[in-house]
Amino acid sequence: MKIENPSFNYDKYGQSYAIQRTTDPRIAAYVWQALGNSASVLNVGAGSGSYEPEDRYVVAVEPSIVMRKQRVSKNRGPAVIAYAENLPFDDEAFEASMAMITIHHWQNLEKGITELRRVTAGPVVILTLDPKLMRDFWINDYFPEMMEVESFRLPAIDRLLNILGGQCKVESIPIPMNCIDGFTEAFYGRPEAFLSESVRAGQSCWGFGRQDLRDAGLKVLSDDLISGKWDKKYGYLRTQTNFSGCLKLITAIR
Repeated sequence: MKIENPSFNYDKYGQSYAIQRTTDPRIAAYVWQALGNSASVLNVGAGSGSYEPEDRYVVAVEPSIVMRKQRVSKNRGPAVIAYAENLPFDDEAFEASMAMITIHHWQNLEKGITELRRVTAGPVVILTLDPKLMRDFWINDYFPEMMEVESFRLPAIDRLLNILGGQCKVESIPIPMNCIDGFTEAFYGRPEAFLSESVRAGQSCWGFGRQDLRDAGLKVLSDDLISGKWDKKYGYLRTQTNFSGCLKLITAIR
């Protein structure tokens, strides 16, 4: 299922996003290591500021007023109002740049990545989700249309590497069972969480596709949890302290 606009309307639906989406320190360790010794960092599609290092000079770019306001609750600095495709900065203005689970919202991926490269003298660090591996996640059993949309929105890793060029490193980031960043796969072993409207409010994938199909999927999931059907098939995930799924960290250097 293809969609014309991959962007989630954060101004309309993102009022409580920062409650569910926050920095998980174990994932952050990978991000901050990838930034190296860079003293100045640009965070594009910064949202409420998750994964911004506190020991560096960080400039954030965020077009959504709702998300910019939520930066206050996390004691983050104000964000520049701009889009990835047209960054208002000089060439190589920053030693490093980062884009945290945001590139699937961009209107023009090629222009956005090219702009990241242009304004960055050192590493470009992108946290994203691999659409190929997303198809293997058990949630496809219940919400196939929604996951089909996600597979369309999420750029393939090979495509990203081709756009970035240069020397690139791709890491598979383990997701902890008690991950506090509430993206979809963070609940790989906590399926009951998807029955919570507040949890779903922190995941943009629920904003696409047909509401009736999503409601039907939630009903089947609820029934399967009550009957034990989900646990019979996927219960082993509840015992895994970490899960290697679709979460990928790409580090590109010149």
